[in-house]
Amino acid sequence: MTFTDENVREIIASGQPVVIDFWATWCGPCMAMAPVIDELAKEYEGRVVIGKYNTEDNTEFCTENRVMGIPLLLFFKDGKKAPFRLAGAQKADAIRQKIEELLAL
Repeated sequence: MTFTDENVREIIASGQPVVIDFWATWCGPCMAMAPVIDELAKEYEGRVVIGKYNTEDNTEFCTENRVMGIPLLLFFKDGKKAPFRLAGAQKADAIRQKIEELLAL
């Protein structure tokens, strides 16, 4: 899933659990995490919408959510931001743990 300023609010408003990976092509840790995000998107397909938001192409949603550094993962459920986030490069297990917390909310 590719999130943009045009579609991100609508997807979050659907109420489904959503995980957004804020990234950029020049960000080494972001690029290293990309395969992990893709793997988790397949693993949770049908239960959680997991996708990427390119901070080079989009800025409005970044500003709204005070994204100051990347990579950054934000979590949403029932149209609201979850009370946690993951900043910096993360391993699959750490992300999976937060996704399970999101599903339990």
